[in-house]
Amino acid sequence: MQNGMWQGDSRRAMPGHAPHCNGTMNRPAFLAPSRVAEETTFAVLFAVSFAHLLNDMMQALLPAIYPTLKTAYHLDFAEIGFVTFAFQFTASLLQPLVGFVADKRPMPWSLATGMVFTLIGLLALSAAHSYAMILVSAAFVGLGSAVFHPESSRVARMASGGRHGLAQALFQFGGNIGSALGPFTAALIVLTWGQRSIAWYSLAALAAIFILWNVGIWYKTHGIARIRARRIALHALSPAKVRRSIAILLILIFSKYVYLTCIGSYYTFYLIQKFHLSVRTAQFYLFMFLAAVAVGTFFGGPIGDRFGRKYVIWFSILGALPFTLAMPFANLFWTGALSVAVGLIMASAFSAIVVYGQELVPGRLGVIAGLFYGLSFGTAAVGAALLGKVADMTSIAFIYRVCAFLPMLGLLAAFLPDIETQLQRARTAG
Repeated sequence: MQNGMWQGDSRRAMPGHAPHCNGTMNRPAFLAPSRVAEETTFAVLFAVSFAHLLNDMMQALLPAIYPTLKTAYHLDFAEIGFVTFAFQFTASLLQPLVGFVADKRPMPWSLATGMVFTLIGLLALSAAHSYAMILVSAAFVGLGSAVFHPESSRVARMASGGRHGLAQALFQFGGNIGSALGPFTAALIVLTWGQRSIAWYSLAALAAIFILWNVGIWYKTHGIARIRARRIALHALSPAKVRRSIAILLILIFSKYVYLTCIGSYYTFYLIQKFHLSVRTAQFYLFMFLAAVAVGTFFGGPIGDRFGRKYVIWFSILGALPFTLAMPFANLFWTGALSVAVGLIMASAFSAIVVYGQELVPGRLGVIAGLFYGLSFGTAAVGAALLGKVADMTSIAFIYRVCAFLPMLGLLAAFLPDIETQLQRARTAG
């Protein structure tokens, strides 16, 4: 790979040594910011997106097999919630730390290394014979996720060539397709051959390790220089306004991911209880919702590049409100249709949120990615545990009615500064 197609775009940006670059004789051309932003390295974007697909497909196994685990180990909803907590908490706790360390010292090989934790978690889950072992297995999968997401998001930024929304959308599109494939493949494999068949997913982990090792080669040889060329903020916001904007983005992520956790962890139980569906049929409805999330994620990034990320963020959170309010009172057909609409609209926010945050603090790409991905996992972890406890005390239908109001927090997006105009002026002047 080092001398293959992934190097192609970079070679065109490095024809040798430029005779003059920013006043420095014989400076390598790839260090010039204007040259760095010229090419979008799609081979790397597709590779890291496919690795994201494999990673999130393996992660999505956990909620997909919850009904099987609940029956086999006689778990209540609170215990199911703590399985999600074990996975999501380890992921959220470490992601900002991984991002902080990577900002100080890039770690090209951490991508493949992190996937080894996921491999260990899958093998342990396939052989687990107790609730405690299930929790440990889920925690190992979370560790792999903690390493994968911040660094992979950084790689997407490296390879974007300035098309940041598109790059993040492609990266997250792969992850959401993987999340949709998790319950789909679980319905075909795990429900047919049982818990031990989870070991077959280790093949996906091995494939991801191979892909990410080669991505690490590109990261080391070309990607680091691209990131170092873009560390200066192009907006004129004060530090206080930057902090306030980050706080608003974190609140919006909270509203988005607690609601998505409500569906992701308990949607199959909701459909089974309310409409008396089989586990297999309920999992296909979950697949439809997650597939809609993937499509919404893909279009959110390019739309943000074209029309402004603030408006995409605003619409994607608040715009889902009518559908979330209607879904608890709908019949089976409209429940499926409304869940698809919610997935399409709400999912378009995250790539725009990540890019908006990275443009607010361009020198801290790893911290921002780790913080946002970590918060998404962390809120999902706490939300899953609390929602499971409330569901045991009340009902699954009750938590769907309560969570339906979360998108109202999208009103806060009105207080985000419009930095697109400042960024465009700075880039045109540069």
